[in-house]
Amino acid sequence: MNTEKMMVALDEFIHVGGSLVIIIAAVSILTGLIREFVPQDKLQEKLTKHDKWGSLLGASFGMLTPFCSAAVVPVTMGMASMGTSLGTILSFLISAPLCNFIVLAMIYAVFGFKVTAIYLVLTFSAAVIGGWLISKSPWKNEVRRGDELQLATNGQSCNAASAKTLESNNSDKFKNVLKFALSLFKRIIPYVLLGALISGLSAAYLPSELVEKYVGGGDLQSIIIAALIGIPLYLRIEMAMPLLNILILKGMGMGPAMALIIGGTGASLPEIALVSAVLKRKAVFAFVLIVLTTAITGGVIFQYIL
Repeated sequence: MNTEKMMVALDEFIHVGGSLVIIIAAVSILTGLIREFVPQDKLQEKLTKHDKWGSLLGASFGMLTPFCSAAVVPVTMGMASMGTSLGTILSFLISAPLCNFIVLAMIYAVFGFKVTAIYLVLTFSAAVIGGWLISKSPWKNEVRRGDELQLATNGQSCNAASAKTLESNNSDKFKNVLKFALSLFKRIIPYVLLGALISGLSAAYLPSELVEKYVGGGDLQSIIIAALIGIPLYLRIEMAMPLLNILILKGMGMGPAMALIIGGTGASLPEIALVSAVLKRKAVFAFVLIVLTTAITGGVIFQYIL
């Protein structure tokens, strides 16, 4: 019996881990190409010049930046220092962790095209609408600039490979693409394999009755609680997605699962602390409220509509 369960765990690990390794490798190379041939400093300048379409451009820019939470801050600082509107900045901050290439690839690998497409429409729309709303609100100037920004961010740093555009000439571009892709792959893959391992062990040993008892509810209260729980968890999407798939198979509602992943990925406590270096208190509140609303809305959509 134990041998049988071990084989189930091993099969799940190989199936999940193998497919995710291939996808992450492909996405890492694609991300490297985008970063090398679409310079971020020029993108930031365009964001500043086209504030009329700021929230749409900010959300689109966020999709191209699979950064860690800490790496979002230096990019956001650059946008703030160049005078980019708060609406554009907020759209970027929502989009970058929620619907970048890595996140979409992970969701596609685990849940397929339909779920990924709906998730993308939901999170991208939330980024655009959230940024647009705050740009029309009395809080539109709640962003730190100049000396205030420098004071608030004194001592902040991030891995240069994550936060800095690689400088190169034409002959070195593809070399830099591979260098960045390898760096990104090596940073992400431990979490992918750990997630696959946890997924395998859960598939074999986690009782379905336990999952159904504590997270099996699909009502609105369960969705709201899952969204609230997700925020302090600081979920790594690479590790959480395989596990969530197993939890859903064992009885967890799809709505609470998606609410949990959106809340934990979009506005974790470490990220809230970091973005506070760039945004003032009211803007931070708006940021968290938009992510929380998106998580609850996503939970309802995936629970009751799909």
